[in-house]
Amino acid sequence: MSRRGRLGIALGGALVLAAFAACTAPNLLRLLGQGPEKAYYNLQVEGFRAGRLDLARPVPAGLAALPDPWDPRANQPFRDAADGVHDLTFYRGRLYLYFGAAPALLLFWPYAALTGHFLYHSGAVLLFCAAGFGAGLLLLAALLRRHFPGLGAGTAFALTLALGLAGSIPLLLQRPDVWEVPIACSYLLEALALGALWRAIGPPEGRARWSAALGLCLGLSVGCRPHTAPAALLALLPAWAEWRERGRARVPRLLLAAGAPLAACALALCAYNAARFGDPLTFGQRYQLSGDQGYYPRHFSAGYLGYNLRTYFLEPGRWTAVRPFYRPPAGPPPPAGHVGVDPTSDPFALLPNIPFLLLALAAPLAWRGREPSERARLRRLAAALAWLFAAAAGPLLLYFGCCSRYEFEFLAPLLWLAILGAAGLERALAGRPVPRRWARAGWSALLLASLAFNAAAAAEHAAQIRYALGNSLLALGRPAADAAAQYQIAVELEPDFAEAHGNLGVALLRAGRLPEAILHDREAVRLRPGSAGAHFNLAGALRQAGATAEAASEYGAAQRLLAGAGR
Repeated sequence: MSRRGRLGIALGGALVLAAFAACTAPNLLRLLGQGPEKAYYNLQVEGFRAGRLDLARPVPAGLAALPDPWDPRANQPFRDAADGVHDLTFYRGRLYLYFGAAPALLLFWPYAALTGHFLYHSGAVLLFCAAGFGAGLLLLAALLRRHFPGLGAGTAFALTLALGLAGSIPLLLQRPDVWEVPIACSYLLEALALGALWRAIGPPEGRARWSAALGLCLGLSVGCRPHTAPAALLALLPAWAEWRERGRARVPRLLLAAGAPLAACALALCAYNAARFGDPLTFGQRYQLSGDQGYYPRHFSAGYLGYNLRTYFLEPGRWTAVRPFYRPPAGPPPPAGHVGVDPTSDPFALLPNIPFLLLALAAPLAWRGREPSERARLRRLAAALAWLFAAAAGPLLLYFGCCSRYEFEFLAPLLWLAILGAAGLERALAGRPVPRRWARAGWSALLLASLAFNAAAAAEHAAQIRYALGNSLLALGRPAADAAAQYQIAVELEPDFAEAHGNLGVALLRAGRLPEAILHDREAVRLRPGSAGAHFNLAGALRQAGATAEAASEYGAAQRLLAGAGR
């Protein structure tokens, strides 16, 4: 790759990292003014430091006394408190983290040991995503240098933007909390595994060393997200490549090199589960303190497949003329037992919304017409990416809920295949300048559309997150001005967000800012004239302002709407 190509990658990488930092939002713990030592992963670190496998925090008084502590209606007060235990695992009088322990071992504990301070979940998610993108960028540079040396700076720049911003990393960074931590850590480990795999299926020198690195990364990834376990089969690929190229002599050595760290991770994880729950295959979700328990007893079912396929791949979003220009699809009702989509992490259909992914169909062009060793290496990389996609998507397509953070897990391998397709298309048309210009214009348009969608979806997602944060701050009794600040961001990002305008009006009224409250209450009524709550809020604000006649009219409108709803 030329010097200009390296410059294109460097400039694109800097732009992507700046976008990551700009997209990262604060989480609730920070907004509540609490220190990171209360974050779940840091409580897990403190437990490990004390020689315990549970979290270093007391069980809330009264939780253990409940007849059924896992009943979501009974445990809701304990889950929703300022220091609540939502989504923790409660087992035999102790609180555990059912989320993967690998992030605590790889980042939170070393960070605390080295700095003497704790890391917020938001900082961890940003670090994992930035490091995962950096690892992917090294692989992209190696691919272009070795197999696509003729690509220019513009193409290298565009493919770098695709790697960082055409996926859903910006959306993941909008709510960087405990749910996103293991997903972001798994993203980093998957990127490192791909880099190790690339070297392990290359020249024979160092193949055992890179096979060991591959097995370790895959094993640690299972320690983040257990459902990624099928991806561990990729550890066999270097040995298979060795057998095809040079015979069976070194195959046992490569299998041992990859299998030993992988087996060590698997055994450690099983021992960890057995010590906590008496079962090596139990991760604690069945004892989770969640609003889902009891209401949705089947977490995996083939009956969810059709709905999830449509949601993740086919259902187009709605484009509007009002900022942020994108709205999630209404979609069909979920099947029985399915929780539907998470409004604070709403997924989007990949094929209509990220058309750059269609270039994955052109991936075979990356190895067409090459000499046998190059062709084999690129085909094996593409096969590995396809398997990573299948291994991540398979369990999630049978899961009882849909959200963008799950989608993120199988989007990344597809994105890599699309990048291979774009690079292969450029190479295939290298000697035909006019078709190459048309093809470049086409795939560049697909990339621009994908980047624009991600920007719009991230803004819509951010509005929903800020709205949810404002609701949490009000519910937890924080100053109304703090909640108003979050609602204000929501309506700036999404001006026709009626519920955010309405709640902003409530928060401003509590903060003593009556004229502004009336303005937002009026906007909520304009946007949702059929909402009795919007009319009622406006009536209350008008009454305080002394506009009794107009207040009476709004009260009347609210009563008529309620009466109509009761019929």
